[in-house]
Amino acid sequence: MIKGVIFDIDNTLTDFMKMKLAAVDAAVEGMMDAGLPGKKAELVKEVMDVYWKEGIEDQKIFDKILKAKLGRIDYKILASGILAYRRSKNGTMTLYPRVNHALMELMKLGIKRTVISDAPKMEVWLRIVSLGLHHYFDEIITSEDFGVKKPDPKPYRKALEVLGTKPAETLMVGDWPDRDIKGAKGVGIRTAWAKYGDTFGTTESGADFVLNDIYDVVGVIRKENGYAAN
Repeated sequence: MIKGVIFDIDNTLTDFMKMKLAAVDAAVEGMMDAGLPGKKAELVKEVMDVYWKEGIEDQKIFDKILKAKLGRIDYKILASGILAYRRSKNGTMTLYPRVNHALMELMKLGIKRTVISDAPKMEVWLRIVSLGLHHYFDEIITSEDFGVKKPDPKPYRKALEVLGTKPAETLMVGDWPDRDIKGAKGVGIRTAWAKYGDTFGTTESGADFVLNDIYDVVGVIRKENGYAAN
């Protein structure tokens, strides 16, 4: 019996990497227009390399790029990059198809819901509210709450507390096997891999279920809970 679901958000509910790549592309163009030297493709690669090294949610990414390229922060260039990034981010942050449909069905089934994310708490809430998902989630858990990131067990234990469910009654849905799936399994939570959001070319996730579409989670829960097929 599954009574609660924990969702990752980036690349699980939202097409995060599509947004990130578009926003970085726009930011580089903005900084070049303000005077940053270099070729666009090379600059985009440098930004993404720093993101992968320092963390995809690095809030000082453009400061670091400017220090590396110019030896200092040029605030005109920095402002241009930040504004271009934000404009693009707001225009390209989208949900995967059928996310709202899936969450509505879970509500109808009486399934409790929460989110675990490694992103800063305010950034997560901004995404949730801007995409109209705030009616589905009352409380979320982020790395800021404990100072640790997935797969550390602390966020998962807190999620169980928030949901009021036991590990065997809970399903973790996420795209990143080494974080989402591994962390949930470490505390006995059942797991569903969001294959549609995979960015690593994963062949074996280790999850209990594989989702080719976010709405597949509804079918998993209906089957596990003994409901008639829909």
